[in-house]
Amino acid sequence: MKLERTKNATRNIIFGVALKLYQIVLPFVMRTVMIYTIGVQYLGLNSLFTSILQVLNIAELGVGSAMVFSMYEPITKDDNKTICALMNLYKWYYRIIGGVILVFGLILLPFIPNLISGKVPSDMNVYVLYLLNLLATVFTYWLFAFRNSILQAYQRTDVTSKVTLGTDTFKYLLQVVGLCVFHNYYYYVIALLVSQILANVITAYFSKKMYPQYDPMGKLPKSEVKKINRRIKDLFTSKLGGTIVNSADTIVISAFLGLTALAIYQNYFFVITSLIALMTMVYSACLAGIGNSIIVETLEKNLNDLKKFTALIVWVSTVCTSCLLCLYQPFIAFWVGKDLQMEYSIVICICIYFFIYEINQLLNMYKDAAGLWHKDRFRPLVTALANLAMNIIMVQFWGLYGVVLSTVISTLVIGMPWLIHNLFTVLFKKEHMVDYLKLLFTFAIVGGIICAVTNIVCNLITFSSDLVTLVVRGIVCVVISNVLFIAVFRKNKRFGEAIYLIEKMFKGKLPLHKILPKNN
Repeated sequence: MKLERTKNATRNIIFGVALKLYQIVLPFVMRTVMIYTIGVQYLGLNSLFTSILQVLNIAELGVGSAMVFSMYEPITKDDNKTICALMNLYKWYYRIIGGVILVFGLILLPFIPNLISGKVPSDMNVYVLYLLNLLATVFTYWLFAFRNSILQAYQRTDVTSKVTLGTDTFKYLLQVVGLCVFHNYYYYVIALLVSQILANVITAYFSKKMYPQYDPMGKLPKSEVKKINRRIKDLFTSKLGGTIVNSADTIVISAFLGLTALAIYQNYFFVITSLIALMTMVYSACLAGIGNSIIVETLEKNLNDLKKFTALIVWVSTVCTSCLLCLYQPFIAFWVGKDLQMEYSIVICICIYFFIYEINQLLNMYKDAAGLWHKDRFRPLVTALANLAMNIIMVQFWGLYGVVLSTVISTLVIGMPWLIHNLFTVLFKKEHMVDYLKLLFTFAIVGGIICAVTNIVCNLITFSSDLVTLVVRGIVCVVISNVLFIAVFRKNKRFGEAIYLIEKMFKGKLPLHKILPKNN
């Protein structure tokens, strides 16, 4: 069975982006309500618990990615028996994983206060709060998580997006009541637990309704189980490395600088992670389609697709980075006040991190779609350990700036070059790597110059009102960065292909080809 990749990806992106926009606006409102009702330290607590649970989630070992990847081929062959056996294995693995997370989470319980520098809000019991967050995580594995794999493998994550939209609305309503009416953070966390349970149950219902032919039953041959276990083993270091990178910054800041510094840092990172989440929806929507393409299409076709996606991602990342550079400070001043602003040097570093991260995400998408976890198994861990070591050293000399800078250096110097080498050693032909690097560097360098030019122009625009400055700069950023990027690359073949890809996804409703030369 050959999936309708473009149609499915388009549907997933539309609903995924709609959900992420919702999940950006509502959490932003919740953070604001929390700051003005119970105080900024609670934001620090929230971020700390999230990071600790991300560390515990290494128990997942990449089972989800390995299982979904294993379903690509049986789906193309309409092999229902194998898919049911995969679901059965997936179910048992996730039951074990939930139990492991619960046990290790309870072992960590006595040490929670040691991860917080300074005082904790006097009316809060950190042990109770931690246990509530821990249960929310455990239930994600125990309650029908295996059924979500079918939706992912069939590129129907739009269903998950719709369910999440509904359960998140319920959650935010409960949380607003808890904060505004009762001024109680416990209710805020309980609402998270309840909504997680509902999301799993409802998603499982729709998965069963759409694909009733699949039930967790049967057993795979031992050779196939060994193959899956090897993939999971290879994914472990990737999972561990990603967890360290994502969680180390938060835990190090909490331990060395305290909850207030962590809350300020997280206010800035909330913005960047919101953009990353939007972009991730694009990658997630395309992942199964690219996995299918790698199986049924030629190497040349997949290499050309990578170049086309590179042009598209660098274009979008350039516009987003330009906006971040120019809008961060007036936005923070308008939102939470100038007292909670960071130095602009840290802002620049965060923006560079975002730009690099998005390119890295594209490369990781191809790695995951092709299942190149064995070849790539050491890279994420080495990158993460280097980042953690630099974090601990540099935070003591440069504070928040040192934490962000260490992440940029480890990704740019270690992680990304290694990942590109792995892709072009295993998936693509090695002789094409230099050609791809030239394309990537050309787009990235021009993108960086455009960000700098846009920033220089926007720095000349300042009004007495932070809101007016924000709006005017926002318009200028979007216009200038897009105009400059299109002007430079409108004759570039890969950029032209990216334009036609967007038109195809939106069925010609966006006539973007008009910006290209007639012979493109």
